[in-house]
Amino acid sequence: MDDPIDPFKVPHLVPGVEFIRLNPNIAMHPDGTPVVGSRQFVLDVNEYREQMPKKMMQRPGFGGAGKKIQLKLNSHRIESLPTDRIYQYDVQIGNGKEKRGLIKAIWGSDQLNKRLPGGRIDWLYDGSKLAWSTKQLKEDLKFMVDLDAEPDRNVPKPATNIPVYVPPVSKRPRKDSENAHLVIIRKTTHVDLNTIDAFLNGKTDFGPGVIDAINFLDHLIRENPAKNHINIKKSYFDRDHGAMTDLGDGVEAMRGVYQSIRMAEGKRLVLNVDVSHTTFWRRSSFPSLVNQLSRFMDLEQLQNHWRKDNKDPKTTTYIFNTMKRLKKNSFIVEHEGRTDIEKVKVWRVHDILNMSSREYKFRPFNKETGKEDPEISMPEYYYKRYNIWLQWPALPPVQTTNKTVAFPMELCHMIPGQRYPFKLNDSQTRNMIKFAATKPEVRQSGILAGTKMLNWANDPYLKHYKLKIEEKPIMTNARILDPPVIQMYKEQIKPGTRGSWDLRGKKFLEKNPAPLIYWGVAIISMPGMYQRQIQKPQVQAFVSRFIEVYQSHGGEVHNKQPLVCGPYPDPAKGVEDVFTAVGNKHQVRPQFILFFLPNTSTECVQGMQAMKNDPQYHSNVAMKVNAKLGGTTSRAINVTNKSNGTYFSKPTMIIGADVSHAAPGIGAPSYAAMTVSMDRHAARYAAGVQTNGYRVEMISTRNLRDMLVPLFRQWMATIAGGNPPDHVYYFRDGVSEGQYLNVLKYEVADMKEIWKELYRLARPNHEVMYTVIVAEKRHHIRFFPGAQGDRNQNPLPGTIVDKDVTHPFENDVYLCSHKAIQGTARPTHYHMLMDEAKVKTDDFQRMLYDHCYQYMRSTTPVSLFPAVYYAHLASNRARAHEDISETDRKLRDSGPTKSTWEKPVEEPKPLLGMINRIGMRWGMWYI
Repeated sequence: MDDPIDPFKVPHLVPGVEFIRLNPNIAMHPDGTPVVGSRQFVLDVNEYREQMPKKMMQRPGFGGAGKKIQLKLNSHRIESLPTDRIYQYDVQIGNGKEKRGLIKAIWGSDQLNKRLPGGRIDWLYDGSKLAWSTKQLKEDLKFMVDLDAEPDRNVPKPATNIPVYVPPVSKRPRKDSENAHLVIIRKTTHVDLNTIDAFLNGKTDFGPGVIDAINFLDHLIRENPAKNHINIKKSYFDRDHGAMTDLGDGVEAMRGVYQSIRMAEGKRLVLNVDVSHTTFWRRSSFPSLVNQLSRFMDLEQLQNHWRKDNKDPKTTTYIFNTMKRLKKNSFIVEHEGRTDIEKVKVWRVHDILNMSSREYKFRPFNKETGKEDPEISMPEYYYKRYNIWLQWPALPPVQTTNKTVAFPMELCHMIPGQRYPFKLNDSQTRNMIKFAATKPEVRQSGILAGTKMLNWANDPYLKHYKLKIEEKPIMTNARILDPPVIQMYKEQIKPGTRGSWDLRGKKFLEKNPAPLIYWGVAIISMPGMYQRQIQKPQVQAFVSRFIEVYQSHGGEVHNKQPLVCGPYPDPAKGVEDVFTAVGNKHQVRPQFILFFLPNTSTECVQGMQAMKNDPQYHSNVAMKVNAKLGGTTSRAINVTNKSNGTYFSKPTMIIGADVSHAAPGIGAPSYAAMTVSMDRHAARYAAGVQTNGYRVEMISTRNLRDMLVPLFRQWMATIAGGNPPDHVYYFRDGVSEGQYLNVLKYEVADMKEIWKELYRLARPNHEVMYTVIVAEKRHHIRFFPGAQGDRNQNPLPGTIVDKDVTHPFENDVYLCSHKAIQGTARPTHYHMLMDEAKVKTDDFQRMLYDHCYQYMRSTTPVSLFPAVYYAHLASNRARAHEDISETDRKLRDSGPTKSTWEKPVEEPKPLLGMINRIGMRWGMWYI
């Protein structure tokens, strides 16, 4: 007899792909599993895919609740648009495989400028395939540009310009035609800027015509600043005038300006302007940069250790991977005896060779004989040619994009102004936060400096095309929502607009459901760290005080003398040993283990804090412990609902989702995390996590089912008496506007299919209504309320904006729900994609704000809706459950091993499974 089949454990690897599921007509048990012996399969496509909306919902109306105020936005109105007809052209330079620097040189050549009607001032170019002009070509342009024929081609230039010199080690002389390049310019269409006005007035849909018009305007405002400043996407930096700071370890940060044009509510175009902060390589020698990044004391150590234990030339070390971060950067070569041209010649790193400089041999090209000289080693060449000895010949050579040319690493010097795209270490992150987190007054000054740098009034391209930008920033009508009441155990708190409340003398709303009995403590020593190591008597004193504080907040602790183990120099062994010791002592699986680490950590007790033994810190730890053990800190009360203070009139579930990706160049998988509310007030959330391919944003069908089916079943069993919810709020983070429809078509459609299968027999005609919201914090809108804000002129918690910078028609809002501790507050942008429940605007906005007061481990409202916030936490914790050795993880995460990261052929391994013997999967294990 065949075994029962779980209908949720079937192959469905990617969103939207057909999957095998059970024939819905076969006999089913009430829990959704088939009757034993039924093994009929059919191919089926999710029927909800095509039922999902094909465009975003429209705004049903504006909110009206709260105190009305006016505040300044960091956005400017576009006063006038170009009136001339704009023609769009397709540009082909060479065979389409030319490097960006070469393309830039060709487009900037005098020869090309003479062939363009009206000159280059009348032409915009995106640096790739598209160009725009008010001039109409009668026929296609097709001509050659010879860069060697440019007037100043052979004159030495600053080290930030295009390469001008052919190296002496080139194996052959340049051919006469080698630097001549074909340019073809073809007219493709015209851009009608009137389509923007038509769209804003509801006369046409958002389509290709509107997209082309916005794309043209976007390139128009960036044309001049991109030519005169360091340009990274929509941000511009100036080393001569911008603020800078040294982040340490070979990296610096620079403050620049960001600008982006967008259509907005009020039937207008606006320009969002903000400060921008980006990291750059410092100007230094390559060995010095690698030395700092690798944390070695001196170059002698670096030279001796970069190949340590590296017997197989195909394998790499952590240090060698760190060296690979230098790839794709431009550099100059510095040493005695260089010619004037050699001094300004710019090279670009292709690779770091896995050999020493003394092992690298080549045959230099001899200009006098026209032939190659005999083979010679790199140190010998520099001694014979320049009379210098290499100091560090054991370091690897740097191969340039001209692959016949390589240099000793010690002679290579990074050119400043090149972006550092890798993840910052802890020290650099702290320094970056100090630099970037500025108060509103300072940020406004930075924005003003940025607008002066952009200098719209004197921008030659804006003047030529007659685009005018209003100098004064927008003043908008905003509102401050009333804060909720905080319900503790038999006590209510009214936080007002302070943005915080005091936990002293207060008991948690719900204590841990099972008393804390089977628990222990572990001390991790980590020898060699610069922090002072915590001692066992200090740990015991901390534990005693913690028990007192936790009990004062209502926590139930029966075992007041937990087993204290350690110190353990090896964290991995410490985890295993203390788990075994506590389990053996009580002859049961441990409920909870408290770890003390010498360094900072959000998941363990910080050693320095334990030494201070501060009551406030104990209360903070108690909130986390109580949540992990199944308790609830507090909940928000809806002051507009006089009957019961709840936010939901029908059984409602809230789901949060986030997908996190590795830093650029790192081959780690993406992690998907989903949270599901587990009480009637949506205060507690369970979570599921899983690997989600490599840099894949949409959560796969398989992951959705693996994560959500157990949580859905648990919710139905414990919250709704076996019934599904009537209404689900789905909060999604981390998706761009271009992916909004995919969220509906794949993720929401998959969830609807899951619900249908779960309650197919019990409630065949029931349909779960979805309200889908994307929460986004990666934007540049800021509020400046002035005197109507807090003492730092930050917006008060509850400040909400739904006009002037929101979407012209769709349902979005900016909400500042938190009190900014440092810097300028960043509001969260909430964009509602679909609302089958037709929630009233004021009710939705109040729920958004009030639920930020329910964050489980804080006595302040948070900046992001908790369902999404918790998904962030769970996604970050997923890394600890990856099925990979620590050695392999460190090697993989040290940096790219190739010039461009390549997606692995195989899908990433699933995370290590979570044992659910004590209901851990239903709790807040990640907090």
